[in-house]
Amino acid sequence: MSLQKLGKAMEAAKQCKSVLDAVESIFQCGIPGVMVEQKLQETVSKSVELLPELWKQAGAYQEALASYRRALLSQWNLDDECCTRIQKRFAVFLLYGGVEAAPPSLASQTEGSFVPRNNLEEAILLLMILLKKWFLGKTHWDPSVMEHLTFALSLCGQTSIIAKHLEEVLPGIYPRTERWYSLALCYFAVSHNEAALNLLRKSLNKKYAKRAVRDAESSDGHLKSVALHVLGSCLSRKSKVASSDHQRSVLQAEALKSLNEAISLDRHNPELLFELGIEYAEQRNMHAALKCAKEFIDVTGGSVSKGWRLLLLVLSAQQRYSEAEVVTDAALDETAKWEQGPLLRIRAKLKVAQALPMEAVEAYRTLLALVQAQRKAYGSVKNGTEDNEDKVREVEVWHGLANLYSSLSYWRDAEICLQKAKALKTYSATTLHVEGNKHELHEKIQDAVAAYFNAISMEVEHVPSKVSIGALLSKQGPKFLPVARCFLSDALRLEPTNRMAWFYLGEVHKQDGRLADAADCFQAASMLEDSDPVESFRSL
Repeated sequence: MSLQKLGKAMEAAKQCKSVLDAVESIFQCGIPGVMVEQKLQETVSKSVELLPELWKQAGAYQEALASYRRALLSQWNLDDECCTRIQKRFAVFLLYGGVEAAPPSLASQTEGSFVPRNNLEEAILLLMILLKKWFLGKTHWDPSVMEHLTFALSLCGQTSIIAKHLEEVLPGIYPRTERWYSLALCYFAVSHNEAALNLLRKSLNKKYAKRAVRDAESSDGHLKSVALHVLGSCLSRKSKVASSDHQRSVLQAEALKSLNEAISLDRHNPELLFELGIEYAEQRNMHAALKCAKEFIDVTGGSVSKGWRLLLLVLSAQQRYSEAEVVTDAALDETAKWEQGPLLRIRAKLKVAQALPMEAVEAYRTLLALVQAQRKAYGSVKNGTEDNEDKVREVEVWHGLANLYSSLSYWRDAEICLQKAKALKTYSATTLHVEGNKHELHEKIQDAVAAYFNAISMEVEHVPSKVSIGALLSKQGPKFLPVARCFLSDALRLEPTNRMAWFYLGEVHKQDGRLADAADCFQAASMLEDSDPVESFRSL
């Protein structure tokens, strides 16, 4: 240490190395965990940690690399914190040191172990080890480790691994907006632009959006329109998690106001028209939503599939099924084959809504053939994530067919479809809900309830399962009514426009003697039924 302070890094490094050589010659099988004086262990630990830093100060970078590897591969009986510091410094040196390291010697590796081929791989390996240590509670959380790992994985195009970590890490480790922003960048890197854009919108809160609107007041109309668009999106998303009906109504009104102001400044912006159409549709103003959908199709020339889907869902909400069928045919003519999946799915659901089950089966079979052809052509996974948000997943088709066969009492066919779905996705709340629906229609109530509860245990906020449990419990007698009311109220908190939740909540109130509350619930259910699309607008 004295030589280092005097600026004689080379001499200090040589002296430090001689100490370690002497210790290694004495303890040829490594320093034992016991029978070593604490003072000696402290000296060894400090020397092991200091030596690579001394070589770096002396400009002897290859010796520094060798010392780092020696520190980590030899048995020095280092504590976790000391080892963690060395691993992190080595990873940083490999990433930013500008020195190309030769691969580690095979002689120092155990048989079957991974041997990194270059600096980048070795740095990633070290940083992954550090993350694992943190997961196991062997070291404290160091955000810089993830920053270095993000940089390293970005260099080799493995942003999907970063996304996986960000999705799996426990809440509280990263600030919520920072996590969304990082996830957005990861999705953008693998061309999932829609998901990236949605996450960016989530990361922008109302306060920032309002400030952007104020800052754009003196700018041209385009910038102000963009700021108002972002503000409208923020308010719309905030309304979906509002804690009260009043707050939700206020936020929805503000969202519409912002989006309408934005569209007045940029009349032919297709994304604005689309988002405004969805906002109107979710607030059940179908006339305005229909107008926006038609304008979107006019502006884009019918070349964008989501515009046709919005139009179809609005028409289905207005129960104009024959017109929706005609529009579906036109949309399919305008849409490339590989992009027809969502349109075919809506067609199948339109058939179900019109009580045409066999035609619905044929529509699902056509959709299944398309999805399977896509899977064979491109594969179902790309860079560790779903290939495209606008594609229909095969498991969804099996869900639809299973529900359809269950409604027809074709139990064997329904079971086959369920098994196909389970083979594609073992743990799925939706699959369990479909299974519960089959049991319920087959009058196996206990099995149905068990399946619904399993679905909720897998996905706590799975609304269809909450509604189904509430509906079943409402029929089991007075003592189950409070529990049924709890499930149905929670479902409405998550999805205020779920008409079946309103209907069964009305049944609960009716049986409980609260007739005024029951009437309000039945009225809400009736109003929603008159404007209920065959598929949620949120699917857009």
